[in-house]
Amino acid sequence: MRALRFHAHGDPSVLQVDEVAGPRPPRGDELLVEVAASSINGTDLGLRRGDLPAVATWGRLPFTPGFDLAGVVVDTGPGVTAFGRGDRVMALLGHGGGAQAERVVVRQSRAALCPRTVETTTAAAIPLAGLTALQALQGCGHLQQRPRGARVLVLGASGGIGSYAVQLAKDLGAHVTGVARAAKHAHLRDLGADEVVDRRQTDVSTLGDRYDVVLDAAGVQGFAGVGHLLVPDGRLVSVRPLSLDAVRGALARRLPAGVDARHRGVTAVMTTARSQDLTRLAALVDAGRLRVPVDATYPLEAAREAHEHAEREVRGKVVLTLG
Repeated sequence: MRALRFHAHGDPSVLQVDEVAGPRPPRGDELLVEVAASSINGTDLGLRRGDLPAVATWGRLPFTPGFDLAGVVVDTGPGVTAFGRGDRVMALLGHGGGAQAERVVVRQSRAALCPRTVETTTAAAIPLAGLTALQALQGCGHLQQRPRGARVLVLGASGGIGSYAVQLAKDLGAHVTGVARAAKHAHLRDLGADEVVDRRQTDVSTLGDRYDVVLDAAGVQGFAGVGHLLVPDGRLVSVRPLSLDAVRGALARRLPAGVDARHRGVTAVMTTARSQDLTRLAALVDAGRLRVPVDATYPLEAAREAHEHAEREVRGKVVLTLG
């Protein structure tokens, strides 16, 4: 089968399409999926560049990127109960990647049926970014437990995770402020953002409002610069792992006198491949309450161009097709 791989770290020129052995037959509760498409995430870019040293523990080079996929089930293990051959599914793989190949084996607990109302290739843009946004807002930010009108600030709002977060927060009745370059403000308003902030013109630490949830969807904002923007029971959520002791120490230096940083919820979302959460996202798409924000689609052979596009100022997601 064909698979996208890089044999060394570097710029997009290191990517190549190789002929490789196909996966083994599915066992237990596994699905064998013929992949229609896979999206490009920030992790793919970082692994290709060599920015993430954990790649050494995820598998030796050459490495096949790709963490989310959509396609058709062509075989099932004997323990599969939720899917059958011919089902259109989307799934989130583990840390070993490998989704940007023509066939992939994945456990059924990591998969869900694709939304009925979108093409299979479009559904490939849902799993990683959609799950991260959903779990950050609800599992970490507890937005679903807050009253309607709760205020949410999304940093990096125009990217894949941010584009989902704006919509999901609006669906929960929040007032959403999105932070992105001015050229992307129309995109954010189209997704439902109530307010937009130009990150190049405005220092977010100077914003006058207070927020129930601040989501750093880009994973680049220093927490010391935004902790004071939270209401007393607010939550500060990052998409990147962080040292809570270090963050709380930084926050304590910025909080008003007498306010204990321990009362400020600071956390990082650890995206989990939950079938029920993927099914929830699919239902929102089918109900017309969530749009899949695909910015561009490229064939597998144009993966280098796709990575170059993804490293520029995108609006949402970039997808690679394998059909």
